[in-house]
Amino acid sequence: MIKIAYVLLAMLITLPIASLGYYSKKNLPGALLCLLLASIAWFLGRLFPVAGGAIIAILLGILLANFWSYPQIYKAGISATSKRVLQSAIVLFGFQMNLGNVLVLGYQGLILICATIVTALLLAYVIGKALRVQTEEQVLIGIGTAICGGSAIAAVAPVIKAGEREVVTAISTIFFFNVLAVFIFPLVGHIFLMSDLRFGMWCGVAINDTSSVVAAAYSYSDVAGETATVVKLTRTLMIIPATFILAIRQVKKAGQAGSFRFSKVFPWFVAAFFAACVMNSINLIPAQVSIFWGSMGKYCIMVAMAAIGLNTNLRELIRHGKKPLFLGGCCSVAVALVSLLIQAMLYSSS
Repeated sequence: MIKIAYVLLAMLITLPIASLGYYSKKNLPGALLCLLLASIAWFLGRLFPVAGGAIIAILLGILLANFWSYPQIYKAGISATSKRVLQSAIVLFGFQMNLGNVLVLGYQGLILICATIVTALLLAYVIGKALRVQTEEQVLIGIGTAICGGSAIAAVAPVIKAGEREVVTAISTIFFFNVLAVFIFPLVGHIFLMSDLRFGMWCGVAINDTSSVVAAAYSYSDVAGETATVVKLTRTLMIIPATFILAIRQVKKAGQAGSFRFSKVFPWFVAAFFAACVMNSINLIPAQVSIFWGSMGKYCIMVAMAAIGLNTNLRELIRHGKKPLFLGGCCSVAVALVSLLIQAMLYSSS
């Protein structure tokens, strides 16, 4: 009964984000299909934590869309789910974030995080321009590599008006290098005899998705796993300034094009995400409620990823995916190397 009350309260919080128009009869078939795929992905994600439920959900959606021509009745709900449920998921995800992690990490960790973020974004822009990768894909791959993989891509995509193909390409690229990192990072750590602290810091700043960070770091040691988790959560908070900066950029672009409404381009769901982080950080909400809402947010991300997958043309994804994959590889390698270099500089001087 208590959990039902939490669900209803969470719906009230996210209702202004999703808007009342989403809960209509025409969206029901597509929304239910996305819920079904997300439930399967949630179960499989628990069996295969390296992949994670969100990645499995988008893969299931892509497979279903390309091997089954689903009826037109599903399309409206799938399209609405991919946009509106995604924003609600980001808000709920904020209830598991704690701003106090920034203080725990210390200045060395913050320097490391900021340096790797700048590296990924600059490299994504420079190499992306040289390869003539679409601007939206440059931003999404750069943000995904710099901050926190799929969650950052999910948060930024609606702000920069990225299409579903760009989102899928970016998430697929980030996922590929996440899987590689789980196997490569512990091997490199043992070869160079890295301490638990340094290896945990390296995983936290250089691996993108939370599930992959945890898998790689805890396979090294418990201390490395705990360190990596704190670093990763702090890095995830960088979604907030990143999306606000991109929103300001969108406002300027809209202003140059003529008349515009600020409320149309400002990412209100990110403001709500920040409010959720603050509420959780000051213990305004009971811990069990925050955990439950955060879990709901992760599930909603799976629902939205399933919807994006259902709107994806696999042939187009493969045809356009080579350059983004190369770009993602360059960014991932650069972040891994720069983080090691900066750690060496910081710890040698301390």
